[in-house]
Amino acid sequence: MRTSDKGVAALALHEGVVPAPYLDSVGVWTYGVGHTAAAGGPNPADMPRGMPDDLDAALARVFAVFRADLAKFEDRVKRAVKVPVAPHENDALVSFDYNTGGIFVAKLTKYLNAGNRKAAAAAFMGWRRPPEIIPRRKSERGLFKTGTYPTGLIPVWGVNESGRVDFSAPVKTLTADDVIKALAA
Repeated sequence: MRTSDKGVAALALHEGVVPAPYLDSVGVWTYGVGHTAAAGGPNPADMPRGMPDDLDAALARVFAVFRADLAKFEDRVKRAVKVPVAPHENDALVSFDYNTGGIFVAKLTKYLNAGNRKAAAAAFMGWRRPPEIIPRRKSERGLFKTGTYPTGLIPVWGVNESGRVDFSAPVKTLTADDVIKALAA
């Protein structure tokens, strides 16, 4: 199952967008919409550092990588989950796996495949490290349980040459429609 447009926007909102390589909260080189080398090429550690001169062209590259990553994680969820799921449940599972890579080993998948959606929803909270991820897990759990999608403008953050993100103010914001259009391009 493909991620819905609202699910794609929610995922981008959770991740944020950084148009150059950066060090995430646990020191992993990351790029764009949460892309790491674990998802395949390009390897953010090997990419040029600092903010690009042409932000629009850089965002087009970011969303090309995001599109490829999203397809991989949709496939992973499809292979791991053996029971039918509603679109909002799929969106929550794709977001979870995109962030953790844990869909094949997570208790939430075992509970879901056993038919226990209540336990599956609760098990989202078993993945709480680093601590700043807890609001995302709560949001994913809520999406899974009730179909409530997070909304808001999606920040595009600046980054310096050493890979530190400047969270003081976004350099640009995107709407959900902007993200959907960028993925379709």
